[in-house]
Amino acid sequence: MNRRQMLRIAGGGFIAAATVSSLTGCDSSMPPEAIAAWTPPADSLDIRRWVLSHALLAPHAHNLQSWLVDLNMPDTIVLRMDMTRLLPETDPLSRQLVISQGTFIEVLDLAARQRGYRTEVAMFPEGEYSAQAPDTRPTARIRLVRDAQLQPDPLFAQVFRRHTHKGVYETRTPDAADLQAVRDSVKGLPVTLGLVTRGEEAAMARHAQIAMDAWRTELVTPRTLLESYHVLRIGPKEIAQHRDGISLNSPMVRALNALGLFDRTKASAPDSSEIKGQLERFNAAIASTPAYFWLSTERNDRITQLLAGRAYVRAQLAATAQGLSMHPLSQALQEYPEQKPHYQAVHQLLGAAERGHTVQMWTRLGHAPAIGPAPRRGLEAHLVKA
Repeated sequence: MNRRQMLRIAGGGFIAAATVSSLTGCDSSMPPEAIAAWTPPADSLDIRRWVLSHALLAPHAHNLQSWLVDLNMPDTIVLRMDMTRLLPETDPLSRQLVISQGTFIEVLDLAARQRGYRTEVAMFPEGEYSAQAPDTRPTARIRLVRDAQLQPDPLFAQVFRRHTHKGVYETRTPDAADLQAVRDSVKGLPVTLGLVTRGEEAAMARHAQIAMDAWRTELVTPRTLLESYHVLRIGPKEIAQHRDGISLNSPMVRALNALGLFDRTKASAPDSSEIKGQLERFNAAIASTPAYFWLSTERNDRITQLLAGRAYVRAQLAATAQGLSMHPLSQALQEYPEQKPHYQAVHQLLGAAERGHTVQMWTRLGHAPAIGPAPRRGLEAHLVKA
């Protein structure tokens, strides 16, 4: 072989490493316009716009940001599901998207409290969605009311610091005080919180195995993999254009994409180097996990899903305050047929099956290196035009 060593690519072919090297000396940071929404808004902004500028930083499945907001009623915010931003393959019942509506409402409430406003939240004021699908009816109608007696919530301070770390975690186990802060954050909400940490080796191993099996299932099921490919944003141009979805900005991926060697219109073969690489990276992250966290609920109606979202973001903000990261393991909780064995396994493991509960969120939990924010579309993209 000559000095230009060859590089195997995802599709199984080869390209010269020297060819790629000319494209990989580029910056992997996020383009500034993609993360501009993470700059705190001016206090002079209209109060509704000010609180919404914080709410749109809430966590959302696949980072789709399916929030549509109507400001046509004075002192009122009407929140709807953006019906153009659904996940019909991986979230066919839109349970995770309704949870994401709940995270938005909770961060909005934290921001309103910070400015001395109480939120009066009417959930599904025109009726709940069906169990099968969302529709255009409001998720919530929220009135902002001045309240001089209202106290700010300390979790607000974490809104701009909260990020989802999906990589390898540090080996140290969260201490008891940090875990108690996470537990305390969801008091008063209709959720059951669970935690397991290193030291409970059999349980930890079972968590890890289910997570890895469920992730593999999603990757080797063509339609679910393609749904993720559809929201992949590769390189600064795509990331800045869309400001949503799953951002890939590493030099190698950008190089392969620029050379036309990463076809997002076709599902990768289960034995391809790309799938094998994703499994290796995910399994390495799972192997580093020092704790798992979950939320289950007795009911599974749409209001309960909203409240589960409010609980989840509070727990993640509380974790952030303690220097901890969370990474949702959503795959085993998804309600499509191929995931059924993993769905049943995780419900049995967490004691939800015997109680008739639904596991709404299941995450990794631990210390991790600092990371930057994910792209956000900005307030104007979410507003219904009058």
